[in-house]
Amino acid sequence: MSYTSREQIEVYRFAWPVAIGVPLLAVFLQAFLPVQIRFFNILDLPLLVTIFFGVARRNPMTGLLTGSAIGLLQDSLTHNPLGVYGIAKTFVGFAASSLGVKIDVENPGSRLIMTFIFFMAHQSIYFSIQRGLLGQVVAWHWGQELGAGVANALVAVVLFAFLDRFKQRT
Repeated sequence: MSYTSREQIEVYRFAWPVAIGVPLLAVFLQAFLPVQIRFFNILDLPLLVTIFFGVARRNPMTGLLTGSAIGLLQDSLTHNPLGVYGIAKTFVGFAASSLGVKIDVENPGSRLIMTFIFFMAHQSIYFSIQRGLLGQVVAWHWGQELGAGVANALVAVVLFAFLDRFKQRT
């Protein structure tokens, strides 16, 4: 990850069908694919889309709103109380946008590391909300979380390369 000046960092925007359709597709796939294929239980496609849009737009307020909208939409399709994913993805959307302003996040290596760190942060926040705020008895499994973090980071590199095609310079 290299430091760059604010003038060298490009900010991107997306056409409305992409900005709305990609998150909706990610949430839909997240809700229905794990039922058919068990491997998809470890992937968090809405989180990956939140990270991608956050670092591409490089606006913390937009990242915050994108994360909260995706998280609340994901909450509406799960058995969890409304807001659990919303809070975690709001934090990640804001942090990803803030990070995108500070450093270059366009190369695959930095995307891999960044996604792994954001996945672990997301899972930590999600776990803390479940235990602390909701009082649910849940266990943290380090091996499973680290493996899921690596899997999500690898998928993110491929997904981000695909989604880069839809970027439009501002």
